[in-house]
Amino acid sequence: MPATVVRFNLVDPAATPASLSERYRTALEMAAYADDRGISTVQTEEHHGAENNWISSPFTFAGAVFGATRRIAVTVSAVIGPLHDPLRLAEDIAVLDLLSAGRLVTVAGIGYRPEEYEQAGVDWSHRGRLQDELLETLLKAWTGEPFTYRGRTARITPRPFTQPHPLLLVGGSSKAAARRAARLGLPFFPSAHLPDLEAYYDAQRAEHGTEGWTMMPAAETPLLHIADDPERTWAEHGEHFLHEARTYASWQSKDIRSAVKSSATTVAELREEGVYRILTPDECVTYAKNGAGSLVLHPLSGGMPVDEGWRSLHHFCENVLPRLKDK
Repeated sequence: MPATVVRFNLVDPAATPASLSERYRTALEMAAYADDRGISTVQTEEHHGAENNWISSPFTFAGAVFGATRRIAVTVSAVIGPLHDPLRLAEDIAVLDLLSAGRLVTVAGIGYRPEEYEQAGVDWSHRGRLQDELLETLLKAWTGEPFTYRGRTARITPRPFTQPHPLLLVGGSSKAAARRAARLGLPFFPSAHLPDLEAYYDAQRAEHGTEGWTMMPAAETPLLHIADDPERTWAEHGEHFLHEARTYASWQSKDIRSAVKSSATTVAELREEGVYRILTPDECVTYAKNGAGSLVLHPLSGGMPVDEGWRSLHHFCENVLPRLKDK
């Protein structure tokens, strides 16, 4: 059975405080429902200062999900490492790891929006060095032992639940990211299907004598929405998918590789492209059985009305998943 993921970035360009509160609470209810039905992972992410209210505090959201669920993992993909205080991030992840008994997965990237660095008062040109420092500090901090940090002694307690440390992957699409992961013996999470970069990472691991592995996205990793009538759903809700796709694309240079990056400018182009797909339950079952590595449901994409999001999630859990068990 493919891995099953529900993605939440809580985007809503037309939100009021009240409607956004409803969207966040709906996401928690959806996470609990997904947990009960056997979905494996909730995936969330981090961006700052976005006009469309893209989630900015993924670890706070992860903690709420853990409080509402029993078994589902939460992947933060990705945390923008250089924007965080390393000691505080080590504490936050340790507490979440304890709270969830090891259900947190953190992918650390360096981001691609200089304006986020400017807002945080962090020098964009130092992002590589800051990422190295962050990762090295996290690994030292989670031992629970005293260590030297910026010329002073630090000690982070409590220690995490997961030993030797919570699951931490290095994300990115560059050789620098692959080298960083290999040097530290951390798993590598390319931002797209990049076999050549995986081979480079493996060569770097051999050179450094470190352990590690690659969590490689499939060649196609579409964001799914399930509906009885895809034609009608595209007509009624396609603009929500397009809004998110255009926002995401506008943030990234042509050199950035991403499994969900779109070049579409219209709903028709987006549909033809296949990054976002609206499938019937039967079509989703066929897609899964034809070798899909993962099924990523995105029920609240781009300001999607919550009732439509619920219809998609219900279809997925009640009319798709039971037909994939033991397959």
